[in-house]
Amino acid sequence: MSQKKVVVSGASGLVGNAAIRHFLAEGWSVVGVSRRKPEGIANATHVSVDLRDAERCREVFGALTDVTHLCYAAVWEKPNLIEGWRDREQMETNLAMLRNLFEPLEAAARLEHVSLLQGTKAYGVHIEPFPVPARERWPRHPHENFYWLQEDFLRERQPGKAWNFIIFRPQLIFGEAVRGNLNVLPAIGVYAALLKERGEPLYYPGGASFVFEAVDTDLLAHALRWAAEAPDARGETFNITNGDVFHFENVWPVIAEALGMQPGPRQPVHLAEELPKREAEWAAIVAKYGLRAPTSLHDFLGESAQLADFSLLPDSQEALPPVIVSTIKLRQAGFHECMDTEDMLRKWIRHYQAQRLLPPR
Repeated sequence: MSQKKVVVSGASGLVGNAAIRHFLAEGWSVVGVSRRKPEGIANATHVSVDLRDAERCREVFGALTDVTHLCYAAVWEKPNLIEGWRDREQMETNLAMLRNLFEPLEAAARLEHVSLLQGTKAYGVHIEPFPVPARERWPRHPHENFYWLQEDFLRERQPGKAWNFIIFRPQLIFGEAVRGNLNVLPAIGVYAALLKERGEPLYYPGGASFVFEAVDTDLLAHALRWAAEAPDARGETFNITNGDVFHFENVWPVIAEALGMQPGPRQPVHLAEELPKREAEWAAIVAKYGLRAPTSLHDFLGESAQLADFSLLPDSQEALPPVIVSTIKLRQAGFHECMDTEDMLRKWIRHYQAQRLLPPR
């Protein structure tokens, strides 16, 4: 049997980077697609492509005749991250990116399977509370979203084709990505490093938050690999989480301990506003500890501090309804992996420290 070959878009992001590493470990041939080449994918072919460039996409993806699978994890976000989620231009751009990649790839390759990423915004979490747990069988939440545009694009093209597709809806994702826009951990890590260097405890920067769920990128990568050849996954949509729930304030001592700090009391602060003011302090920390992390906070964090504020809710005075999705459907389909969220936090903090992206414990 010929080797399976997967294209992973968004190679420099949280999901894409983890997916590439896992598919490689499983013996697949991998093509990573992103504008900048990430570290740690030496055994994958990397193609630098801006998916907004239709002509370049036709040139590149029209030549990939031996590809069998696609993991589409690319996303284009506006600088004002939260407002961008409801911006029509952003929606149309993300649709165009998928189309620019998919149309020439489908015409050239022998596609068998496509995995597409959505998220909890499918249930309107950025607009209003939803009943818990959110279930995949619900009607679409009545708001505009590039998720629906991309999904409809695939559904309209799929009938009669040899390929099928699956949609994953992860909760808050934790992993490694430098300059990712959806990665809260380095934003928290920078905030912690600034406090620690001043001899202060790790104050909790959020307000009264909500019960939440997370997903580890390695677990999500394993699910993408499972879905690539799982017959019961074809044409389905699945929520995916670690399998437990957490509250940021309750796991704050775990984060503090992993960073070598004492947890402090609640002191709400908007990280997206506070961290840029202290970039010089961060640059001094990078120099002092010989870190590989960029001294520019934007080059390190992208817009992730905004996502951290959205998750930590520094302005909230009263606890909000929980944000919980059901993962029963995924388990019934055959994917059973789970991850303790506290263990996940420890794992990724150790990883960032070992990679010299954050100061040592």
